[in-house]
Amino acid sequence: MAEGPKQQMPARRKARKRALDVLFEADLRDRPPVEVLAGYLERIEQPRPDHLGYAVGLVEGVAAHLDRIDETIASYAEGWTLERMPVVDRNLARIAVYELLYVDEIDDAVAISEAVELARQMSTDDSPRFLNGILGRIAEYATR
Repeated sequence: MAEGPKQQMPARRKARKRALDVLFEADLRDRPPVEVLAGYLERIEQPRPDHLGYAVGLVEGVAAHLDRIDETIASYAEGWTLERMPVVDRNLARIAVYELLYVDEIDDAVAISEAVELARQMSTDDSPRFLNGILGRIAEYATR
């Protein structure tokens, strides 16, 4: 059976995926995200994709507010510590919480659904439900 044309990934989702790549690498290597970002940007060929600016903004924003973001995630992750979360989930949560708390132009529902969709593609079977629950609680209580 032939596959149909692949769906184009929306630009902001591509940006979130790139930001996740950088944050994931920084997390695994225990390096500052902006340092990993600099190396990542050096490897990207010209012309650079349009969505790259949003990806850079996400990484820089998460890095600048990491303590508050992690504190927020930890306080709403019932029964989970940040360290116990899969690395992908932890960093998807960081991106989404940054968008929930600091990026006014992104609706809460969009930030949550994008994190859930990327988790569906890249993490465990339980990750989408886990992220949806924690991010939903954060959106309901922490952003008001």
